[in-house]
Amino acid sequence: MTHNPALEKLGFKPEDRVAILHVDDVGMCGASLAAFDELWTKNAVTCGSVMVPCPWFRATAEWARAHPDADLGVHATLTSEWPGYRWGPVSTREASSGLMDDEGAFPRTSPEIMQSADPEAAKAELARQVELALDAGIKATHFDTHMGSVMDRKLYPAFTEVAHRFGLAPFALRLTPEQWARAGYTQETADVLTAETARIEKAGTPVLDRIHQLSLSDEEDRLSKTKAMIDAIKPGHIGYVVFHPAHDTPEIQSICPDWRSRVMDYEMLVSGAIREHAEAQGIRLIGTKALQNAMEQS
Repeated sequence: MTHNPALEKLGFKPEDRVAILHVDDVGMCGASLAAFDELWTKNAVTCGSVMVPCPWFRATAEWARAHPDADLGVHATLTSEWPGYRWGPVSTREASSGLMDDEGAFPRTSPEIMQSADPEAAKAELARQVELALDAGIKATHFDTHMGSVMDRKLYPAFTEVAHRFGLAPFALRLTPEQWARAGYTQETADVLTAETARIEKAGTPVLDRIHQLSLSDEEDRLSKTKAMIDAIKPGHIGYVVFHPAHDTPEIQSICPDWRSRVMDYEMLVSGAIREHAEAQGIRLIGTKALQNAMEQS
């Protein structure tokens, strides 16, 4: 594809390399919120997104009210992956919604929710998550996706509709159907994702070029691998660099088998190594508030 047309709207040159340093899973637990608090205060990241159905959402909203300039979005949550620490829909308890498993929580995997969810129920759930965030005083900037669960032919149009209804920048990638297919998506879903992204980009919504993240199962040498991942951002691209930082606590160790990677994400971010490396490579850093502002100007 050609250079990202949003670059000029954001004040950059067509050949610039731009990155967003994003924190996922804020409010999933106490350790995630504590880590984001420190990283935001130290200017080590540029934004994050909140998991509204999770137990630490209210504490996160309290933090957001105390930090009104924080660049926070809503992490659209339709899955609940951990065996002993679970959450479910905030909009319904109806089994017919297809949003719950036999424990009354969201399904554990994205393929499960893509298969089971009623699209209208999913849309209502996504809208309710945004409403709760806004009502709690979070000045939401964007809408992204936990475990990629909305990247589905049935769910993605509802996701972008909800984002635009509330004036949030939606997670969207400038990929071709062939690129989506190589990532494992069915042809039908690949076509829907491509068409919907093209539609919103034409209407003036800034769209990302690539998502860059290490698997949380990869615990070896995360710092050098993250630097290499950032180096791969191409001229003319906006890269969405995703982290899952958490403080090292008994809580996070009891919840997540991948807690070591989360703690390593926190440690390399809080050291300043990631931001310093990106800036040394000439990569321009922005938050998602910039995307929301550009969208509002369209």
